Formats: sequence, structure tokens, C-alpha cells
Amino acid sequence: MKYCAFLRGVNVKGTNMKMTDVCQVFRDAGMQDVRSIIASGNIVFSSDKNEIELKLILEKSMSAYFSYDAVLFIKSERDTVLYWESVPFEKTTDFHIYAFVGDTGIETVLMAEFQDATQNTNESAEIVNHIFYWQVPKGNTLDSAFGKILGKKTLRDQFTSRNINTFEKVLKKMNS
Repeated sequence: MKYCAFLRGVNVKGTNMKMTDVCQVFRDAGMQDVRSIIASGNIVFSSDKNEIELKLILEKSMSAYFSYDAVLFIKSERDTVLYWESVPFEKTTDFHIYAFVGDTGIETVLMAEFQDATQNTNESAEIVNHIFYWQVPKGNTLDSAFGKILGKKTLRDQFTSRNINTFEKVLKKMNS
């Protein structure tokens, strides 16, 4: 089965790693057809194991090799398609759209945090198919109140986010 691992905290705040090294860690852990997509930690691979087994194996392998507490989220090809096809916002050049990959139930936690934060003009969020999507005007991602909340220590190991265009790239790599 084809999967994508979405790694949390790659190449930020002193956690620097080359994707060629990450791919080798995945191969050494028994994954096949391993390829990376952009340097933010998206690894496409094949395995006959399930998501729970893969998360345990790969977090342990990544933590050992890179000497940090690795956090990653595994999605099957079918789930990755759902992220791409469920986007509730129109894709325009004026906005970034992010989808959040994480622990079960994180979408409701994120929606509560979003609703409690002050929103910028035209900033919005929706949950579709248990996926939290956030639309924010370009240039406001890090400055928005919600953007600042996303860095809270209590939340950071429960999810990772990707620009929606990343899911398109992941799907193309899975099908190439």
C-alpha cells in the first residue's frame, strides 16, 4: 500500500535534515519505493504495514538517527486523495489554504482555537471529512492570531500543516 509520512518540525528551529538522509532512514526501516517531496518533510513510500505500526517504527527510527523526538503522521494514498478533494475553499492567488494532518480529533481542537482567536479579514476555517482547513490571506499566515496559536507547546505534537498544493504534489509523486 502507498503512504505519505508528513513529518512535524523538519528544517525549523535547529532541526535540520537532508531529505536524502530521511529517505535512507525510511529504507533502513523496511519501507519501499521511498521518495521525498519538498524539503519540509513529506515522504512517499510503500509498505504492507498499517498506519499505527508505521508511525511507531518510523518515529523510533527517525528519533534514533537524527537525535530528536520525531513526530510524524501517516496517511494512505486514499486519505491523501481525500485531503486534496475535500478542500472547501476556492483556490486563488490571494490566499493560502492549509490542511492539518494530525491525531484523531485534532480538527475540533483547532476549530475551537480558531473560533476563540481574532480573525483577519477574509480569514476562515472549515472542517470537511474530519479535516481542518484554514484559509488566510497571503502574507498574514504567521502574523495572524490563529497562526501564533499553532505554535503552542500543548498543540505542537498533535498535528502538522501543509499548504494544500503540497497534497497535489504528493499525489503526483504517488502516481509516478
